[in-house]
Amino acid sequence: MCWRGLLCSPFFSLCLVCSSRSSPINDILFDNIIGREGAVMKVTVLQTNLAHGLGIVSRAVSPRTTLPVLANILVATDEGRLRLSATNLEMGITCWIGAKIEEEGSTTVPARTFADLVNTLPGEQVALTLDPTTQVLNVRSGTSTNDLKCIDAQEFPPLPVPDMEGALQINVVDFKEMIQQVVFAASVDEARPVLMGVLVKVNGDQITLAAADGFRLSVRTATLSSPFAKPVSAIIPARALAELARIASDGDQMIQMVFPKERGQVVFRLKDIELSSQLIDGTFPDYEQIIPRGYKSRTLVSTASLLKACKQAEIFAREGSNVARLNIKAGSSEMEPSEVEISAQSEETGSNETIVEATVDGIGLLIAFNVKFLREVLEVIKTPNVAIETTAPNAPGVIRPVGDDSFLHVIMPMHIA
Repeated sequence: MCWRGLLCSPFFSLCLVCSSRSSPINDILFDNIIGREGAVMKVTVLQTNLAHGLGIVSRAVSPRTTLPVLANILVATDEGRLRLSATNLEMGITCWIGAKIEEEGSTTVPARTFADLVNTLPGEQVALTLDPTTQVLNVRSGTSTNDLKCIDAQEFPPLPVPDMEGALQINVVDFKEMIQQVVFAASVDEARPVLMGVLVKVNGDQITLAAADGFRLSVRTATLSSPFAKPVSAIIPARALAELARIASDGDQMIQMVFPKERGQVVFRLKDIELSSQLIDGTFPDYEQIIPRGYKSRTLVSTASLLKACKQAEIFAREGSNVARLNIKAGSSEMEPSEVEISAQSEETGSNETIVEATVDGIGLLIAFNVKFLREVLEVIKTPNVAIETTAPNAPGVIRPVGDDSFLHVIMPMHIA
C-alpha cells in the first residue's frame, strides 16, 4: 500500500494532502515539504551536526514495517538548511541542521545504514550528492566515498505543517521535569491503549499531566507564564512525551504545543526540532477518585535514604514478585525513635533489611508495595525529604515531595502472605 492509501485509512490521519496533486495549492505544498521533484541535491554539512540530527529523528523510524519508506529518513533542503524527518505513522520527528546548499533537492535514506555510516566518517565535513535518476546518494567525507540506494522523497508521508500562532508555551526545563515525573507510570499494555497515554489538561494558567497503569498514578501540575485561551484535555502517547523530554535541550527556552484542528494530533516545536504525534482516542479514568482524601499515618523520610534502601531491597525482591515490606514504626520516645524498616526476601537469593530514620505522624503500619514502582517514583522526586501517607495495609499509599504540592503519586499495596 502506498502512503496515500495509508493517509486516508483510520490508522493514520496525517492527511496534509488528501486530494490529487492536480491543484496549484497541492503543488506548492509538495514543493515546500519535499523539495523540487527530480532535482540534483548537493549539500555539505558538518559531520557532528549530521550525526546529532540523525540520532534525534531515528527514534521515530518504524523498526518493523511493510512500507519500506518508513524505514528511511527524509533528507531535504529547506530554506538554506537541511531537514531530516522520520515517522512511524504515529509519531514524527523533524530536525533542521545548518548546511551549505549548492543544489536543492530531497530523497529518503535507509535510517540505520545512514546513521551508522555518518557516525564512522573520518572527515569534519560530509558532502551529500543525489542522482535523482537512480536515487543514489553519494556520501563523501575525507577519504571515504559511499553510495546509498534511496527511495524517492515523494513516497514519504507528509508530516503536519501546523499554524503555531496562539500555541501554548511552557518552559523547557519545567515541562521536561513534568514529563519525567509522570510518564513512567503509564501502562505498556496494548490492551488498554488509553492508559498508554498521558492525560494533558490545560485550564487557564494551570497545566496538569496525569498517567496511570491500574497499579499506580502520577499527577503533576504547573502554572503557565500566561493563561491559555481555550481549555485542553487530550491523551498523548507516553512514548511521544518521553521522546520529547529526551530530545529537548535545556538550552531551549520554551516549548510550543499546538493541537491542529480536527487532526487528532499534537505538535511540539523547539528551536530546531518538531515532534508530532497522534492523540489517543478514549476517555481517561477520573483519577481524582483514586486519590485518598486522608491518612492515618504520615511518614517523613530522607528521599535519598529511602531510595537507597529500595534499591537494595529490589535486588532480592526481583527474584520473586517485587514485594518490599515497609514496617512503619511510630516511636514513643527519644529512646524509641520513629523509623521505617524496609525488607525483602527471596527463596533463591536470601533476605534484606534496611532501617531508615523517620518522623511518623499517626499510627504505625505494616504495608507492602511493588519495590520497582516505589524506586521509580523516588527517582523523580527532587526534594530532600518525602512523605508517605497510608491508611491501612490494603489501602493505596500516597507519596508526596515534602514542601512541593505540585506532584503526588498513588501506589496500590501488595498482599502480604
